[in-house]
Amino acid sequence: MKILIINGPNINFLGIREKHIYGAVAYEEMCIYLYEKGKELGLKVDIVQSNIEGEIINYIQNAYKKYDGIIINPAAYTHYSIAIYDALKAVGIPTVEVHISNIHNREEYRKKSVTAAACIGQICGFGMYGYVLAMMALVNKIGDGFLHD
Repeated sequence: MKILIINGPNINFLGIREKHIYGAVAYEEMCIYLYEKGKELGLKVDIVQSNIEGEIINYIQNAYKKYDGIIINPAAYTHYSIAIYDALKAVGIPTVEVHISNIHNREEYRKKSVTAAACIGQICGFGMYGYVLAMMALVNKIGDGFLHD
């Protein structure tokens, strides 16, 4: 099973920005961790990041017929990007929205996700482990329901 992980704006600054919210692990370290966890789950994982909304939409559209599932952390675009929502709906690839922090326990404007409605589910508040939970959810939803060695 092939999974594309898409990270939005400022995720590349993990380990630098607001460590009390996002943790001290650098983005590159998180990516290595996710590749390893994906491999353990029998997944082929690709990871991309962009600070530009249009590039994120291009990643989503380019995933069409190439990936079995998408994990997306739209970051700040979560709260207002109808364009990302539309792209996710258009490709019809099972998608899980992930947030490192618990967006429902933060500023009022962060509590609403317009992109989550285009996803099969949302995971937030578990740090980078949320991505692993999303991988497991996709295996369960679109795979055979069993995790492999």
